[in-house]
Formats: sequence, C-alpha cells, structure tokens
Amino acid sequence: MDLAGLTLVIGGAASGKSRIAEEMIKASGRPKIYVATAQIFDDEMAEKVRTHRRQRGADWTTHEAPLDLPAALATVQEDQAILIDCLTLWLTNHILAESDIEAETKKLFAAIDACPAPIVLVTNETGGGIVPENALARRFRNAQGRLNQAMAAKAERVIAVIAGLPLTLKDISA
Repeated sequence: MDLAGLTLVIGGAASGKSRIAEEMIKASGRPKIYVATAQIFDDEMAEKVRTHRRQRGADWTTHEAPLDLPAALATVQEDQAILIDCLTLWLTNHILAESDIEAETKKLFAAIDACPAPIVLVTNETGGGIVPENALARRFRNAQGRLNQAMAAKAERVIAVIAGLPLTLKDISA
C-alpha cells in the first residue's frame, strides 16, 4: 500500500493502531521519522515509551514534540515518511497547558498542508464509552471527537483498527 499524503489511523486504547501505523511506514521503504507527543510523568509511561522504541528498532529518527507538532513537521524532507503518535496525547498536552485548541489545530493543519512527505497520524477513538462524569473529561472527549472528525475529513486515507485488524474507512488515493 502506497502512503497517501495524510493517513489517519484511529482506534481504541491498545487496539494495535500504533503497530499498524509503524508497519505502513516500514513498508514505504522511505527513511522513517517518528514524532512522539508523549510526555513521561510516571514509570508506567516510561515503560510504554521504552517498549515502543524497542518494537520500532534503531532505524527510526525520533523527534519529541509534545506540543509543537508544526515545528517537527517543518524539519521533514520529501523522501521521508512520518509517523505522528499520537494526536490524542498532543490534544491532552494542549488542554492541560490551557492552550487555545482552535489556534493550535489551525497551526497543525497548516503544517500538515506544508509537509512535503507522507504522514501517518495515530489517534484514539474516544466516543465509544459512557459520558464522563467530570467537566474536564467531557471537554477532552468533545474536543477529541471534533479533532478526529476534522482530521478524518482532511485525510486521504482513514484506517480504523479493532483488535489489531485494520479496516479501511476512507481511501481517496486508490
């Protein structure tokens, strides 16, 4: 499968979406760039990051971009393939930093448009559960839903991952 300009890989927590996204980047044969949005605040997250790094292997170039994805995308070369993992943590980081989500999203969309290389973007589907009991969690869930819908509309390809299995929801590059 050739990489589209923008591919969105969406799924629930631990659905296998990162593995599927990594496989897509590897199959491209291009130099692999991993843009990480995670911030490590505890031992559990540190272990998750170590596990992901081991699984990817040493032939990836990693950029840490918990907040400034546009700056990371500005460094990309046309012959590379970019994996951003993940949009959900990027949004969480901005909500906790009390950023202007609309302004940050506009900057991200402009950076995606300007990026010369194909991008595979991982995000979580958060709308399948119960209504959260607190205002911050509801604000996050609603913001994530709006962001996922906007990114899916923008993407040439959208792949849902359920139980480790990819399901193509959209592919205008075919």
